[in-house]
Amino acid sequence: MQSPLSLLRKHGIRPRKRLGQCFLCDPNILEKIVRIAEVRDTDTVVEIGSGIGVLTALLARRARRVIALEVDRRLVDVLQAELGGTRNVEIVHGDVLAYDFASARPDQEDGKGRITVVGNVPYNLSSPIVLRLLEYRDAIERAVLMLQREVAERLAAPPGTKDYGPLTVAVALYTRPRLDTRVPASCFSPRPDVESRLIRLDMLAEPLCRVDDPALFRHVVRSAFAKRRKTLLNNLRDADLPVARDAIPSLLDALGIDGTRRAETLSVREFASLSNRIGRGQNP
Repeated sequence: MQSPLSLLRKHGIRPRKRLGQCFLCDPNILEKIVRIAEVRDTDTVVEIGSGIGVLTALLARRARRVIALEVDRRLVDVLQAELGGTRNVEIVHGDVLAYDFASARPDQEDGKGRITVVGNVPYNLSSPIVLRLLEYRDAIERAVLMLQREVAERLAAPPGTKDYGPLTVAVALYTRPRLDTRVPASCFSPRPDVESRLIRLDMLAEPLCRVDDPALFRHVVRSAFAKRRKTLLNNLRDADLPVARDAIPSLLDALGIDGTRRAETLSVREFASLSNRIGRGQNP
């Protein structure tokens, strides 16, 4: 396989800023992504933003099937030129935020298998893409993503830290996150203004704890973090919740949660208990 820079020159590709295109050019990091993903010869891998196909080619050497998902028509043409004849590579022109990951699941004797997702994610779409993957958690076994370093560290942040937020809570409910290699800007072309980091998300067989109403859970978490400097009690009082404002203090007391705490100090289990109790109103 040709080097990423030579492929860019060969096809006359100039990255599009509006798509957040920064092509990973370091062969050691490309190889490391494949190792972290633990790709096996029985796996189906969906690659987000396949670009010029360098990582795609490495994945195809290990996986049974690789679905190369790319939104840029120019790069789809490059992928067709470079990998169109590769037996186990399927090139899809499409938007990751509209892609049905469940459609990629391999058929197995005991039902539908699960897929692996890898990708060098555009920094401006990190949160929507992570949430999209969580939506398809039943179809996905693991995801290995290249993200802006601050975003990756936010996904794995513990409670009580400034990086802990709504996205952290969502990720912790459904996955086991594991931070990996920090990747300097010099590994990309064009060079981004930020450092990147790899993170692996292993989807849990069951959520970390019971959540009766996932939509309400998300709303409660977002409301709790609405203004980070305000207390949990004040943020919940200002939120549009299915309980009366004046019932919130006693509801928190019943759960043993101090209303003067701030949202970033609550564990995922505490958020789940809070959401479940709000969903039941005043009933225990």
